[in-house]
Amino acid sequence: MTTDKASTTSSGERNRLSGKLGTAGVVFMVVAAAAPLTVVSGNIPLAIGLGNGAAAPLGFVFASLVLLIFSVGFVAMTPYVREAGAFFTYVGTGLGPRAGQGTAFVALITYTAIQLGIYGFLGWAANDTVVAMGGPALPWWLYAGAALVAVAALGYRHIELSSKVLAVALILEIGVVLVMNVAIVAAPPASAVAGLAHTPSAPADAGAFGIAVLFGVTGFIGFEATAVFRDEARDPNRTIPRATYLAVLIIGAFYTVSCWCLVYAWGPDTIRQIANRYLSNGGNMVLDTARFYTGPVLAGLMQLLLLTSLMACVLSFHNIVARYQFVLANFGILPRAFATSHQRHGSPYISSLFQTATAVVLVILCAISGASPLVGVFGSMAGIATVGIVMLMLLTSIAAAVFFFKAPRRAPGRAITTRWMPVAATVLLIFILYLVLTNFTTVTGLGAGVSTLLAIIPMAAFATGMVAIKKTSLANLSVLSAAGE
Repeated sequence: MTTDKASTTSSGERNRLSGKLGTAGVVFMVVAAAAPLTVVSGNIPLAIGLGNGAAAPLGFVFASLVLLIFSVGFVAMTPYVREAGAFFTYVGTGLGPRAGQGTAFVALITYTAIQLGIYGFLGWAANDTVVAMGGPALPWWLYAGAALVAVAALGYRHIELSSKVLAVALILEIGVVLVMNVAIVAAPPASAVAGLAHTPSAPADAGAFGIAVLFGVTGFIGFEATAVFRDEARDPNRTIPRATYLAVLIIGAFYTVSCWCLVYAWGPDTIRQIANRYLSNGGNMVLDTARFYTGPVLAGLMQLLLLTSLMACVLSFHNIVARYQFVLANFGILPRAFATSHQRHGSPYISSLFQTATAVVLVILCAISGASPLVGVFGSMAGIATVGIVMLMLLTSIAAAVFFFKAPRRAPGRAITTRWMPVAATVLLIFILYLVLTNFTTVTGLGAGVSTLLAIIPMAAFATGMVAIKKTSLANLSVLSAAGE
């Protein structure tokens, strides 16, 4: 893309990003956003300890199935959605411009929140790693600031550079977990308990299956962003569906197998008690498991790769938010300057710079507030993002169902994939939203009052977007509905 002139009129040619990302490149982007090593280290012990113990892998299986069912309707709509922007363009096509803008506001809040949360997690993890290696303890925001600079530089340049960086980081983090999993399977069951000073003597009662599902779903945040890179894909109508299905299958299989291996490593009778012991003491169950089965070298490497996993995650979300803003500017929702692409890099550089500035301000505010980087920053932001992402998927499933029910001729002979699968996804996602809201303090780690306020934020964003729509934006967004006819 060489032009730097933004157009937001419905009749004019919209600015578009350019690129030649193949299926693998898009998959690397979105799987990196899901941060597999971070989920294995964080979500899986939580699903085991707070959820249903040795049966926790079933929670990840169920979450994977729900996301696959959701993906069917999402993919079926892809040929009818001509604009990048993922959820908001799908909802705008199926439910109209007001719902589309409301969804866009939810998406911005959701991805900005998770990006800020990851900066907090990364700052804490970096300091913990440095201290473990004998270095000085430094404020978390110093490490977050260094990461911000690197993300700003990569986000400013062409998307293919970010794709290559993410590919390397992703291969390494998945590789180190696979080595640990193989070592666990090769050893006798429950071998790790021999390294405990005190072994639990009786099995703990199983917890709620719903909590395991909840942490399974939150581990997928970012997979749906395949459609955000539509304009930079080599062949969008083929690349985006393939990347979506591959992302769900890869993430789901990786989480399920890794969770099962962790249960096998410690034994089904004691795994839940051991997981809760680690959660109470603040230790890292996965690092200790790797240390026992593969030795200190791989465990040390895993600790370092946790940092690259977090870095890859925040870079991916930075790219996602920058592209959301680019598309929203094309529709007149944000200032036109945001729809400007770099003459040489073809990147949404003004949107990227603004996203960097936003992150800097938010990190500074968190630092000044004295909030804990894990509970105060990551916990609260993960809570907002969890409600937001389930809302986004729910709205998209409803939009897909409405879109195809209104005009069955759009996909003759495909009623199951175009209509009934979105309906099934809608029902399942309502159930998951119920699980999220009824267990919300478990996600945030905060009190009921603060957690309630956080849960309301994505809902308030949707309502604001529905109401606060300008006439020009309404006209421009109406093009989405027209394009689907």
